[in-house]
Amino acid sequence: MTTAQAGSAATAALNTEQRAFNFSAGPGVIPEEVIRIVQQDLWSLFGSGIGALEHSHRGKEFDRVLEEAEADCRRVGNIPDNYRVLFLQGGATTQCYQVPMAFLPEGGTADYFETGKWASDSINQAGLYGKAHIAGSSKATNFDRIPDDADIRYSDNPTYVHFTSNNTIMGTEWHRMPPTPPGDAWFVCDASSDIYSRPIDVTKYGFLYAGGQKNLGPAGTVLVIVRDDVLERQVRKLPWMLDYKLQAAKESRYNTPPTFGIYLMGQVFKWIERQGGLKAIEKYNKEKAQVLYDAIDATPFYTPHARLHDRSLMNITFKTPSDELDKKFSAEAEAEGMFNMGGHRSIGGMRASMYNAFPIAGAQALAQFLKDFAQKNG
Repeated sequence: MTTAQAGSAATAALNTEQRAFNFSAGPGVIPEEVIRIVQQDLWSLFGSGIGALEHSHRGKEFDRVLEEAEADCRRVGNIPDNYRVLFLQGGATTQCYQVPMAFLPEGGTADYFETGKWASDSINQAGLYGKAHIAGSSKATNFDRIPDDADIRYSDNPTYVHFTSNNTIMGTEWHRMPPTPPGDAWFVCDASSDIYSRPIDVTKYGFLYAGGQKNLGPAGTVLVIVRDDVLERQVRKLPWMLDYKLQAAKESRYNTPPTFGIYLMGQVFKWIERQGGLKAIEKYNKEKAQVLYDAIDATPFYTPHARLHDRSLMNITFKTPSDELDKKFSAEAEAEGMFNMGGHRSIGGMRASMYNAFPIAGAQALAQFLKDFAQKNG
């Protein structure tokens, strides 16, 4: 068999092989029609005879990739002209320290909401550069909720206010903006696991960031949306790769950027538009989540982790009556083609992550499995 024949056979196998329902919290599901496009573009991008992984980040083909990715990102999110769109490396965890490194002055205070592991990581890293004030916390109830407005206390003069919009591990989500902070403080949002899962008013934020591996594309690429005046507030000289102003001036490519990550994000933005935009995506995500929450709530056999009105549309977390049954549930679900159901080690139980591209058929299959498992083991 020639190399070309082997490649054709492999492609045919890929096109017929049944895909599993992947409930992974990240990396998450990529839209299947995007995967088909990628298959072709890995061979030849824009008819160039060179694949998407191989083009120079200074060449005209990647110029087009970057231009389209930013334009589509702006159009999908209705991002105003006074915001920069950056595609950076290092994932969202890098932003935990890069944000305070850039904007928190020595001796200054930034306010943080303590709502889960990733929020706690950001609080930890802020302490390297200034003071992190806890404006609201749900730690006392094992992060099962978003703090109520009545329990929020801002510091007197915070530089910025940071919150994590969706808490992947705990299955909670901000369905409102936090109260307006004092002075000229601006909101920083880690939107890694619900970015572009619903309409967003970018003008309410000074700075948003999101790791790409849940709703946007591959791991290792992070989207940053930052207001122009915030860029001018960098308080210290930064290393080249961590300097937001420099990255903005260089169109996200001070050095070789994550070219494939940017390409794939661009394809996902186009896919979102083909689905009808963020309003249509939100409707679909609500339908999927409701299918599972209805199945969980239908029997006392399951205990959801998140408080009712703080439940995430992206990550549904719950337990059976025992650790043994939790393990049995995950094992039997996998045998039925439903993978990565195990909850995070910090809370156990199960977690069904259903990002934008996750099919409703998977939610329906899991809902039926929930019902059957409870009947057999209750």
